[in-house]
Amino acid sequence: SPSSFRFASSRSPGVELELWNTPTMEINLGKLPFDLDFHPSSPLVAAALINGDLHLYRYAADAQPERLLAIRAHDESCRAVRFVDSGRVILTASPDCSILATDVETGTTIARLEDAHGDAINRLVNLTETMVASGDDEGCIKVWDTRQRVCCNSFQANEDYISDMTFAADTTQLLATRHSLNCLVTVVVYSGDGSLSVCNLRKSKVQSRSEFSEDELLSLVIVKNGRKVICGTQTGALLLYSWGHFKDCSDRFLGHPMSVDTLLKLDEDTIISGSEDGVIRLVGILPNRIIQPLAEHSEYPIERLDFSHDRKFLASISHDQMMKLWDLQELLDGNQMTQDGLPDEADSDDDEMDVDFKPAESSKKSKRKRQGKSRSSSSVSDFFADL
Repeated sequence: SPSSFRFASSRSPGVELELWNTPTMEINLGKLPFDLDFHPSSPLVAAALINGDLHLYRYAADAQPERLLAIRAHDESCRAVRFVDSGRVILTASPDCSILATDVETGTTIARLEDAHGDAINRLVNLTETMVASGDDEGCIKVWDTRQRVCCNSFQANEDYISDMTFAADTTQLLATRHSLNCLVTVVVYSGDGSLSVCNLRKSKVQSRSEFSEDELLSLVIVKNGRKVICGTQTGALLLYSWGHFKDCSDRFLGHPMSVDTLLKLDEDTIISGSEDGVIRLVGILPNRIIQPLAEHSEYPIERLDFSHDRKFLASISHDQMMKLWDLQELLDGNQMTQDGLPDEADSDDDEMDVDFKPAESSKKSKRKRQGKSRSSSSVSDFFADL
């Protein structure tokens, strides 16, 4: 039977819950990982490590993961990794300003761009099967054709490092009428103040840029059929921006006790967050609520989350040098009991500022009373219903 771990609630210090979700597989990477990416069609996962190494693993539910490749990709750290060209090639990026293309089957070098950027490269994101965007520490974004091996476009999105990027290609017809279908949304950080930039690939310009936030923006996803952009911040708040109105956020949702370092879209109304406290959470958007912690990777910050190509597994990496693969359906099924106990709420998708989430006084008192008592499944359900 799976062993349990303890999760200390940020809402009620000292109260600990027994959670029974354990990873299906664990991979000891040996070094601190910065990024991971799943193959688009095969059971393969790649990891970028702090010492400049690239690791490639084959995984299966009934076997231990097998390491296929261990390559010294860069002299400095390997910050980003992505599969391109239908999974035949792995791209890695580094603070040494280079981008390396590696053959997946043989592990041989296909090409290396030594001066791909003028500054350290921090992020890579797929646009199409043959196009990828890279972002560096000085706010520059470049778009690359991986087959022609040339830079197609370049944007000076901001003045500090690109912390995250996502591509908004599939929008509704209404959004396509009002906005370009090909927009690259990026989060950048500037001197401790965060800003959101939208780069139009067709017009080759920065289409919109938000005002500087008082909080650092670290991660983002697009939900609600392209109508909302969700940003994770250093303080743990989630900022919600309405598409087309990027000057300031339309909602601000408190709930994470520490920084939200990575976000993953589960569906149009639900996201999965990875936080500095090492906990993976299921989060509802409009109505805004922390539905439930799904799992705890470790006590260290979660660096990245990703889905396998068939969405059977959720992978997490952290400063404990481990990659953990979780059975996604088991995580979600394990939380169905607590979701059923929560009252239905109306979905409000207007642009008005929502009141920041704060627990009710009665909830605090009831949780204090439960402190020190035995943790049965019913008490766990009651706790999250109050939460």
